[in-house]
Amino acid sequence: MSLFSGAASTAGYAERTARLVPGLADMHKMTGLLLAERAPSDGTILVLGAGGGVELKAFARMQPDWRFLGVDPSADMLEKAQEHLGPLGARVSLLEGYIHDAPERQFDGAACLLTLHFLDREERLKTLSGLRQRLKPGAAFVSVHHSFPTDPAGKDRWLARYAAFSTESGTSRSLTENGMAAMKERLPVLTPEQDADLLRQAGFVDVETFYTAFTFRGWVATAG
Repeated sequence: MSLFSGAASTAGYAERTARLVPGLADMHKMTGLLLAERAPSDGTILVLGAGGGVELKAFARMQPDWRFLGVDPSADMLEKAQEHLGPLGARVSLLEGYIHDAPERQFDGAACLLTLHFLDREERLKTLSGLRQRLKPGAAFVSVHHSFPTDPAGKDRWLARYAAFSTESGTSRSLTENGMAAMKERLPVLTPEQDADLLRQAGFVDVETFYTAFTFRGWVATAG
């Protein structure tokens, strides 16, 4: 489990995520702008891994006529999302489940932020394929998650850098060390090259990197 995930406890999720993901607010802003390049002003956007509602709130503030479907397997996190959205929740439908539970081929854009690194390669490809099937051709998809070299030396180097950032951001050294050990042992991280290749295998084209922050990478791609 990564330090920012909130999977063990939903308490303080938004604050913890903002502290431990470099430039989180700007990353959300960039994601909204990338989606808006292809989505109409009255578009419908799919957000996978929407528990907590942080990105949903950012997108809804940026685009007053967009409507959203937020999908997440955690009922507790979806409850947090509803609370966090406040009045903006009137434009958001929340669905407890996974990508295969969402309706197919009706969305003008999609985002999946800080989620896919929990899935192994096979499940990640299935999820990406499911996302692509639920997008109109030409729609934008934005993904951000942990992605860094997986050779032993490269992994140690980048995890040490992220650990330093975590500590500098106010996380205790013991919690940082435990979190880094868990990431190293259990998180099924892929390299940036492998992640980009999975997007292409899933049917996305024009795959481009737009965000790099220590162990995090972000891509924008087009539904083929």
